[in-house]
Amino acid sequence: MNAVLLFSGQGAQKVGMGKDFAESYPAVRGLFDQADATLGYSLTNIMFEGPIEELTKTSRCQPALYAHGLAILEVLKSKVPTLNVTATAGLSLGEFTAHAAAGTFDFATGLDLVFQRGSFMEEACENTKGAMVAMLGGEESAIRELAKECDVDVANLNSPGQIVLSGSAEGIADAAAKAKDKGIKRAITLPVAGAYHSRLMKSAQDKLAVALAAAAIQSPKVPVVCNFEARPVSTPEEIRATLTAQVTGSVRWEESVRYLIAQGNTLFIELGPDAALAGMVGKIDKSVKVISIKDAASLDAAVAALTAA
Repeated sequence: MNAVLLFSGQGAQKVGMGKDFAESYPAVRGLFDQADATLGYSLTNIMFEGPIEELTKTSRCQPALYAHGLAILEVLKSKVPTLNVTATAGLSLGEFTAHAAAGTFDFATGLDLVFQRGSFMEEACENTKGAMVAMLGGEESAIRELAKECDVDVANLNSPGQIVLSGSAEGIADAAAKAKDKGIKRAITLPVAGAYHSRLMKSAQDKLAVALAAAAIQSPKVPVVCNFEARPVSTPEEIRATLTAQVTGSVRWEESVRYLIAQGNTLFIELGPDAALAGMVGKIDKSVKVISIKDAASLDAAVAALTAA
């Protein structure tokens, strides 16, 4: 059973995430206990009980999503021992989870990195006045032209007809106001704390580079497709470079998925609290199958589908 693993990005977090897994599986409880001990505070209490305002903080939701994705994987592997992971990928923060799943670094190393990344990005948000807007139903060339005119950056190329811009609050407001003039159907300002994947994250990028330089990183056991270049990265040097560049660079998700499909992959398994990635993959190529695992019930359904195939 060959499959590509996909891991959620920031925004997928939900209060209660992982609670049913922790109650049902001792291995998950152990992983979450390790996360709490490593971080020095109860991440799991925030995941299970909220409040959502606390869980949504960048320094909280990034380690929460990382721990949640790897917890699901732990149980999935035990229930479907024939699962052969052919590659991994993750949206933004999810790229770190994808690396941990592929053996690039151990659980504790990755957890420390995503906690630092989230903290650095949160600090950058507080020190800048940034915003993000999703452009729906427009041509990429027109959206890039708009970004240039408004002096903002292209943050995410998620799927056909869905591109996100990021930058100063003024620039994003300007881009949203001019979107229809560029033939873009809708411009939706996103409820985020700042301008992720834009030049306003430069301070976070510089600090993360230092943390990555000190982290124990090795070549992954399976290909990990990076967001920044939409291709697999294999050496510790290029892994550090692309994870660093990703903080201010564009998330090339559509290209990443197309690359994976071009390699002959037809089954994708999304591990995270929602099914956002499945929706994106469906818009990119309807011919491939995506199974989303977000809780114990969806895990059981996935196991049944995978073992029956």
